[in-house]
Amino acid sequence: MKVYVVSIVQGLYWFVTGIWPFLHLKSFVWVTGPKQDYWLLYTVAVLITVIGAVLLAAGLRRQVTAEIKWLGIGGAAGLAGIDLFYALSDLISDIYLLDAAGEAILILLWLWAGTKGMARFKQNRDDASLNSSKL
Repeated sequence: MKVYVVSIVQGLYWFVTGIWPFLHLKSFVWVTGPKQDYWLLYTVAVLITVIGAVLLAAGLRRQVTAEIKWLGIGGAAGLAGIDLFYALSDLISDIYLLDAAGEAILILLWLWAGTKGMARFKQNRDDASLNSSKL
């Protein structure tokens, strides 16, 4: 497994689930349960859509850096934690437990991939001399 493949998988998953409420709110609410604050739903959906698009673009371009990898891991961990806490507290639908499982799988895939397929960038000679002069 290479990191760019994980980035594509998470990017697709997040992009599709993020854009879903914009495309068909009624089916989204039917699956995930009623909401009290639709502005918050749309705020989270925008963020998930944009992050998904960035992960997808990085994966397709095979330009997955450590920062992209940690964005994927950290985002998935945050969503999994929120899904688990609020679903187990009966504040959101149990369907979010499935999302928590999906997020956990994404984290495991990132960890399994390690640095295989990670983008490597050469440091500019001028940048290297600037960094060494700061020491």
